[in-house]
Amino acid sequence: MSEYNNFGSGELSNKKQEVMEQVRGELAMANAQELINKINEKCYLKCVPKPGARLESGEQQCLSKCMDRYMEAWNVVSRSYVNRIQRESQSQMM
Repeated sequence: MSEYNNFGSGELSNKKQEVMEQVRGELAMANAQELINKINEKCYLKCVPKPGARLESGEQQCLSKCMDRYMEAWNVVSRSYVNRIQRESQSQMM
């Protein structure tokens, strides 16, 4: 009977792991969508003062630089946040 209980808990653990992976994937997708939305909002407002039928050369360059800077800043903040969470979880284990 103990073998049955161990198998059942293993199955539950696998299911829990699957759900956690799904949640992580959905969170990553939500973060990516937020990043894209913020880039569109901030960079478009900054770089395209008078929307027209097409982007001017200067507007294209501005958008490109703005997106690069925004993504770089996003990555710096994300790495810092992950490092902080890891440090905190390690200190709680001690």
